[in-house]
Amino acid sequence: MSINANFAVTIMPVRRLAKKTPMTDDKTISIAPVAYFRSPFPSKFGVPRQSGVVAELPGEIVFVPGFRRKEALKGIEEFSHLWLIWGFSGNAGRWQMTVRPPRLGGNKSVGVFASRSPFRPNGLGLSAVVLDKVDWDAPDGPVLKVLGGDLMDGTPIYDIKPYIRYADSHPEALSGYTDNVEWEEAEVIFPSELEAKFRSLGRASSEDVSVLKKVLAQKPVPRYQHDSGKIYGMPYKACDIRFKVAGGRIEVVDVVGDLAP
Repeated sequence: MSINANFAVTIMPVRRLAKKTPMTDDKTISIAPVAYFRSPFPSKFGVPRQSGVVAELPGEIVFVPGFRRKEALKGIEEFSHLWLIWGFSGNAGRWQMTVRPPRLGGNKSVGVFASRSPFRPNGLGLSAVVLDKVDWDAPDGPVLKVLGGDLMDGTPIYDIKPYIRYADSHPEALSGYTDNVEWEEAEVIFPSELEAKFRSLGRASSEDVSVLKKVLAQKPVPRYQHDSGKIYGMPYKACDIRFKVAGGRIEVVDVVGDLAP
């Protein structure tokens, strides 16, 4: 991951779409990253669609030099979870008024503001992650080691706030269409010889293999694609994980190494 402290985003107001569309605030603000995310995903393909879905997925938050200060993190180790406000840097500003959520099979539209789509007017994401450890003495530290993220490598992070249970937890909340659609994970077939190849090429542990299987179980392909003969490639930990999808099954067919980290 290369850190570019000059990466910034200007949030522009969405202009009037029709005469009846009320717009009362034309302010523009500019924000710059306070940190960047380190992830085993060098691209957005395969990244879990929601934070917490793959609870064991590791990641690191590396601060830009101006915020690489211990006093800025004083007390953060007392919290188990954090909110991350970040930018969809892989989407190049594309968005539209309606989207097709994967949870609805990719064939039913809802409004962008009734979705968690990454294609949004201001391109901002919000994720809750587990704070696993604070590495105070890392060479580029302090570094926050987190679990359960849904960010690709190099994602700019604009703010970090502690998750506060009494204010942020709402067990009685209704979750719209996601409450009415049952989600089934895929069965993952990962031949032992390819597991061994991944351990070798990706310098991966048994835990890394387990996490990768859970990522694949989330069916990281568009829901409207059903070509059982197609081979997909998912970059992960400097490897290209190649797999086929057939119904509710995902089968790893090859692991190719030597991808740029």
